[in-house]
Amino acid sequence: MATTDDLDTLWDQLLSRDMACIQVVFSALTPAEQAAVLSHLQRMATESGWHTEQSRSAQIALQALGE
Repeated sequence: MATTDDLDTLWDQLLSRDMACIQVVFSALTPAEQAAVLSHLQRMATESGWHTEQSRSAQIALQALGE
């Protein structure tokens, strides 16, 4: 099971706006983890209630992942 620090680092990297970093981190995840991340990024990018910068970072991550 991942620790909170591991999850914080993972999300920091996924929301970093660094296309190469996002792709490397995402590719290291299992298919189930990738599906969960994509679902969460979609919600962050489209649902209200997220900070503008969080939504923008999620949009960039989805672009980096070809979504």
